[in-house]
Amino acid sequence: MDNQTLFAIIFVLAGISVIQYYRGRKLNLLLMEHYIKAVKDVIKPEDETYTWLGGYIGFRAEYKVNRDNIRKFEFTLTLLPRHSILYFPISLLTSRHDKLYIVIRPFAQIKREAHLIQKGYYRLKPDIENEAFLQKETVEIAGKKYEALYEKKRDIENLKEFIESLSNPHNVKHVSLTPKTSVFYVLMKPEPDTIGEDVEKTVHFVNQKIKESPFSS
Repeated sequence: MDNQTLFAIIFVLAGISVIQYYRGRKLNLLLMEHYIKAVKDVIKPEDETYTWLGGYIGFRAEYKVNRDNIRKFEFTLTLLPRHSILYFPISLLTSRHDKLYIVIRPFAQIKREAHLIQKGYYRLKPDIENEAFLQKETVEIAGKKYEALYEKKRDIENLKEFIESLSNPHNVKHVSLTPKTSVFYVLMKPEPDTIGEDVEKTVHFVNQKIKESPFSS
C-alpha cells in the first residue's frame, strides 16, 4: 500500500469519525432531553439537581417530591457512546444497551428484603449483603427467567406483578426492596416511546403497593 492510498484511507476514516461524532452527540443529547422531560412530567418535583457524568454518556438526577409516598426520586441515565465510532461497537458487547437506574425513597419504611434479577444479565453477580439469609427460587416473567431472593414470598409476587405491568417486562433487569437503606430500586433498559408510562407505573407501585405496607409490616 503506497502512501497516497494510506492517506486516502485515513482521510475517509477521519471524515466518518467526525460525522459519527456529531450525529451521535446530537442523538444522545436529544435522548437526555427527552428522558428528563418525560420523567419530570410524571414526577413533578419540588426541587431538582443534576450531575453531568461527563462527555455525552448521561447524567444523574435527584428530585425532591415530598408527595404521596415518595420523599425522593433519583435516577441515573447512562447512554451508549453513539458519538464514538471506535468505542460504540465495543460498548454494544460490554454495556449492551442504554440503562436507567431508578432509586425511590418512600416515606413508608421498608422492612424486608426482596430481589428479582433477570438470569444471565449480570456478568458479575451483584453483592447482596444478606443473601445467605434469603430464600431463593427461579420464577418466570413474560417468558424470561428471574432469580428471586426474598424473606417472604408475597413480596416477590408483588414485584412480579409490578414487572408484568410495564410496557416491556423484558427490559427490567433487576428490581429490589432494601430495608437497610429503605429504597425501591429498578434497573431497566429505557425506551423513548414508553418511558413516561413506565415511570408512571413505577410511581403508582410505590404510592399504592408499598404505601399499603406489604413490605413494611
